[in-house]
Amino acid sequence: MNSKETILANIKNANRPNITKLPNIDILHVEYEDKDEKFSQTLKSVGGVASWLENDSSIEEFIEKNYDDLGLIGTNLDLNITHIKPNDIDDPHALKDIDLAIIKGEFAVAENGAVWVKESDNTNRAIYFIAKKLLIIIEKNNIVNTMHEAYKKIKFEKSGFGLFISGPSKTADIEQALVIGAHGAMECRVLFV
Repeated sequence: MNSKETILANIKNANRPNITKLPNIDILHVEYEDKDEKFSQTLKSVGGVASWLENDSSIEEFIEKNYDDLGLIGTNLDLNITHIKPNDIDDPHALKDIDLAIIKGEFAVAENGAVWVKESDNTNRAIYFIAKKLLIIIEKNNIVNTMHEAYKKIKFEKSGFGLFISGPSKTADIEQALVIGAHGAMECRVLFV
């Protein structure tokens, strides 16, 4: 072995990473006695509102009761209200006038008030960020305790887009003052049905 080969072999051996065993993350995490209440409190703390649909009420009745003077509603859900379907819009800029976006959430996370949203058939993701108000519909009792549980539930069977939404748009960059609706939805409500 010549000196060049010796130097390169020494460099190669010196740069070999130590194999470190990954920590066990399958450990007991926080479990909330009342996940509904914890989620509601946490969402409220970040500017959102959690509501539960009464058994004899419909989503349409809830919207009529809780949203006054709505202009344009955008949703890909089949609801019996006047709305546009964002999937029928080619240019996402055309969604800029939507007052209320009604979207489907997969599940909620009690510890941080977040909702996992993955509408695999939604072609206009701008709806999540451009609407003035968000109404996220989730099936009742579909709340996990922590993000550890949430990550175990996330599935990407096929390619797609998903995100966690926690309350309305907000920022506290300027003078440490919280501003709600800074660069997106000014209101966010999660409705459990």
